[in-house]
Amino acid sequence: MHKPFKFLTTAFAITLSACSSIPSQQAAPVDENRQILVVMTNHSEYPTREDTTGLWLTELTHFTDVVENAGFNTVFASPDGGSITLDERSMGWLYVDDRAEELLANPMYSQKLENTFAMSDVNPEDYAAIYFTGGHGVMWDFRNDTDIKEVSEAIYQQGGVISAVCHGVAALVDLEDEQGNPLIQGRKVTGFSNSEEFFSGLKNEVPFFLEDDLISKGADYKKAFIPFRPYAISDGRLITGQNPASAEKVAKQLVDKLNSIK
Repeated sequence: MHKPFKFLTTAFAITLSACSSIPSQQAAPVDENRQILVVMTNHSEYPTREDTTGLWLTELTHFTDVVENAGFNTVFASPDGGSITLDERSMGWLYVDDRAEELLANPMYSQKLENTFAMSDVNPEDYAAIYFTGGHGVMWDFRNDTDIKEVSEAIYQQGGVISAVCHGVAALVDLEDEQGNPLIQGRKVTGFSNSEEFFSGLKNEVPFFLEDDLISKGADYKKAFIPFRPYAISDGRLITGQNPASAEKVAKQLVDKLNSIK
């Protein structure tokens, strides 16, 4: 039975305190062909709402379970580095699951969330792929971030894969190819849809509509017929998922792609 949000956040804080003696996250000197950079938001505030946004937890946990079980190492990063705030709604009983609770209670996992690398400190040569998680916070700090843009484009240009889920696809909107064209131009991509933004009750909070901006950059935008159902799509070395329920599908497609090009 799922625990209420207050209990979870309290338990998370206690866990972080208890594991303060554990070393901060380290950039593991492993085979770069088996290493994935996982990027999360540092932004936690809505323009008018009192609850907080931040990382949508299961968009992280569902992804890391799949790729780590497939033998890949994950390194956590964010635009500014440091501690990650969890989206309050993602911790509600309707969305959080037992596995996410288990991972939050794991000192090493929670320590990685407390000590993410700043994107400015990331060496793209160390990674075979990059994955952008969601949560509404990314709508404010993933776009117009020069470090995210430089790292992502470098990973792609060296033959790596760019993947994202839900609002995290916002990180792809302004990426460019080596000729200076939008990377998503003419490419099949998905991301949080206008209808899902409407049904979520946050259409008046976000600074832009992701579906509209993807289309404005020439993307061949796709979405599931039924909102909030799992949906992910691959187009070459771009892999995107539509909503929180799609993180596992993105992870499985990423594993297949990396195993095919290694």
